[in-house]
Amino acid sequence: MSRLEMMVKMAVVVGLLVYSCCFSFVAATPWSPRAAKQFQSSQLPGPYPPQSFDPPQPVVSADKCAVDDVDRVPCGEPGVDGAQCGVINCCFDGQQCYYGKTVTVQCTIDGQFVLVAARDTTLPRLSLDSISLWGGSDAPCSAVDYTANFAIYQFPVTACGTRAMELGDSVVYENKMSSAYEVGLGPFGAITRDSHYELYFQCRYSNTAIAALAVQLFSSAPLPVAASGPLRVELRLGNGRCVTKGCMQEQAAYTSYYGDADYPVTKVLREPVYVEVRMLGRTDPNIALVLGHCWATSSPDPYSLPQWDLLVDGCPYQDDRYLTTPIPVDGSSGLQFPSHYKRFVLKMFTFVDPASMAPLHERVFIHCSTSVCQPSAADPCEPRCTRQRRDVAAAEQQFPRVSVVVSSGEVLYVEA
Repeated sequence: MSRLEMMVKMAVVVGLLVYSCCFSFVAATPWSPRAAKQFQSSQLPGPYPPQSFDPPQPVVSADKCAVDDVDRVPCGEPGVDGAQCGVINCCFDGQQCYYGKTVTVQCTIDGQFVLVAARDTTLPRLSLDSISLWGGSDAPCSAVDYTANFAIYQFPVTACGTRAMELGDSVVYENKMSSAYEVGLGPFGAITRDSHYELYFQCRYSNTAIAALAVQLFSSAPLPVAASGPLRVELRLGNGRCVTKGCMQEQAAYTSYYGDADYPVTKVLREPVYVEVRMLGRTDPNIALVLGHCWATSSPDPYSLPQWDLLVDGCPYQDDRYLTTPIPVDGSSGLQFPSHYKRFVLKMFTFVDPASMAPLHERVFIHCSTSVCQPSAADPCEPRCTRQRRDVAAAEQQFPRVSVVVSSGEVLYVEA
């Protein structure tokens, strides 16, 4: 029997936003929440704003009970029924009570936090080994047990930096769980594609009841894209999907596009964003659209800061861990003038404050500088992404082109 199974079978817990006054377990050593608070008060940070103990909404996770049998972690005492399983905020399939794909907070009668975090709480998946509490990530604040998809924490409500306060006839203990994330630094901005998760959680003790409460912060929103430039160039986002066997998503994505009514478009971190730039009103098959510089900003102004490069001289920005991928457009595309189109796919991200390294959860706008080129032996109008940038600059000086900037509409990122 794992340490977790022993823990959940021995402890009496109450679930999220549910009160209970009847327990089948009595601690061997009586525990007093007020005495514990009084003993610990000089060591606790404070004062802590009372309004933080009245958060607006509980954690909600769609399809949280869709956990494969082999990945399930038992919740509650043996023989718990569906109603009792729901009280402790777990899932029940008719036979078994188990933890769902979210962060479950429980409080024991002997003054312990039980925190069970699932990898699938966020999309992209939460990095379980990056979780820390106010008191850090070392014992007793580290996980007491792991599975491939869950991390389990158990620690006293007076430990790990927990803040305590009296609220009416109750004593409230609050802590915060947060996950680390990787930040990419560019010359004009910083971004991340990792899920950033923050959760405030509480145990409230009174003479007659125990309650657990958890509130997720910073739900994230996705992005929108579509705009036309003054030189009759349009940037739009593809939203087509594969519906047949053997279909290639990079081709299917450009069979349909977001319209004006679809903005802002929302994406989760690392979700593909399919971008297309095309010339409008031209019928000359001997000219080609060229992308020079493509970048993203957090405002509609293409020259605002912060910025993040996507393409430089038509080539993927090499200092991005998730390289932007150009998608060839040729005769197989079915387009009448394939040289009038450029396509690329990027992975969704959010900007990061370079000082605090905190995700900004702001809008994203995509911009590209474009020009029209007539292919020749001296200038094929295609980027050679293996050559040095100085060679590209020299070519542009030899064959100057008039450049026009085209921008997308608003794109928002959301956390799943």
